[in-house]
Amino acid sequence: MALKHIKLKIISVKKTSTVTRAMEAVSAVKMRKAQERALGGRAYAAAALTILERLSSAQEVKVHPLAQQKDGKTLVVLITSDKGLAGALNSNVIRTTERELQARGLNKDNVIMIALGRRGGDYFLNRGYVVRAKHENVSDSISEEEMRFVTDTVLAMHASGEITSCLVAYMNFLSTFEQKPAVRQILPLTPGTIREMVAGIVPAKGKYAGIGANEHHPSTYTIEPDVESIIEVLMPRLLNIAVYHGLLEAKASEHSARMVAMKSATDKAREMAKMLTRKFNKVRQAAITREVSEITSGIEAMK
Repeated sequence: MALKHIKLKIISVKKTSTVTRAMEAVSAVKMRKAQERALGGRAYAAAALTILERLSSAQEVKVHPLAQQKDGKTLVVLITSDKGLAGALNSNVIRTTERELQARGLNKDNVIMIALGRRGGDYFLNRGYVVRAKHENVSDSISEEEMRFVTDTVLAMHASGEITSCLVAYMNFLSTFEQKPAVRQILPLTPGTIREMVAGIVPAKGKYAGIGANEHHPSTYTIEPDVESIIEVLMPRLLNIAVYHGLLEAKASEHSARMVAMKSATDKAREMAKMLTRKFNKVRQAAITREVSEITSGIEAMK
């Protein structure tokens, strides 16, 4: 390889390293904010879901439309990212969703998708699934109330009988270097699904560990004004919390995964630059040695 080509490659790799280093720094800032929001929201989400768990034995909860088990289509709220460069984050969520649908015996004819993020929506849309809505560029700072645009769609589809169950698929944040894909059932709301969601929200260790783990719940409650009124307000709100918390976890996982991926890319680019520099020096030294040999041979020939 010519010296000029090697030098151009070194310049190109160094420029790539600069870009990936900048992306790593940006992702690190976003990651810290997203992690704090996700971890801070766990206490609220776990407590809210525990309220319904306490009331789940009440007859009013068992007969509520959102708690009824029926046959019909399943809605999947799929949360992925809009952009790539985040390692295997999106592909892991997609593969886990496909395995869950297969385990439940669901195919594209009885599944409807709502995609939060372009990657997941494009994947299933290209494979013939019905993607009812695809929301892109969802802000990192979105509030719970602003997430009602998703929950209202879910409730409307359930009320019309178009769907009978709903799943939320997202990447659950465990740590900066570890994220695990999760698929949670949020409709119908049953004691089992509530316990599963709470178990997934509460971390094993750290500041927010053990939320509600050892609480004693009385067997009866005095509720005002009445159970029906409380349940009518509580059930949709808890559904919104479940979707919103999945988005927070997904955002924290996305920025963490992208920061790690960009750090790895930066390290690899620097290694390649060093390797190319060594190769450049070897080729240049070989060229100098060859030129010296030619000069020496010419002098000897002139003698």
